[in-house]
Parts: sequence; structure tokens; C-alpha cells
Amino acid sequence: MAGVLVGNSAPHLASAVTGRRHLTPLAGRGSGPGVNGLWGLLNLLAGLLLLSPDAHRDAGTWDDDLVAFEAGVVAWGAWMVVTERVLGTNTRPVAAAPALRRVPDRGAGGVG
Repeated sequence: MAGVLVGNSAPHLASAVTGRRHLTPLAGRGSGPGVNGLWGLLNLLAGLLLLSPDAHRDAGTWDDDLVAFEAGVVAWGAWMVVTERVLGTNTRPVAAAPALRRVPDRGAGGVG
């Protein structure tokens, strides 16, 4: 899971730095750079917390955990390539919001 989270942080942080929009669960397809920066940092921090040493692993050793981490990064990257190619979630233009229709003012009584 750590690899997925760290892998997911990269495009969001890159979108934040370059000032581009990118889908986030916080604000949808039109998420701006600030939201992407926040989401990218949250993913990065959560992934790094999962990498912290625990009872079964000494600090400084990776062994099977490195393989699992890398598999998570690769799996997430492959998922993003396929979904972007098929759905175009972040590459197709965001539809403009429909224009609001102005309702004529009927005066205080509503009869006009």
C-alpha cells in the first residue's frame, strides 16, 4: 500500500508545481494546484508512515518490503496509464459549467 500511495503522490505534486488541474477525490476533475498539492502531500506522508520500521523489520533493511513497495508503485503507474488511455480522465477538456439563465424581474408582487 505504501508504494501505491507514494506512486499516487507524484502526479498530484507535479500538477501542483506546474499549476495544472488534475483529478482528486477532494474536488473532482477540476482540482486546482492547491488541492493537488494537499492531496499529493497527504498521499506521500501516508506512504512514508507505512514505510516506517516496525516489529518485523529493522531500520535500514528492506528485503521483501522493497519488492512489495516497488510492486505497488508499478501497479499504480500501470493502472494510471490504462485508465488515462481508455477514459482520458485528466487529458480531455473539463466541460464548462452551463450558463445561468437570467429570470426577468417581476417586481415585488411577482405579477408582471
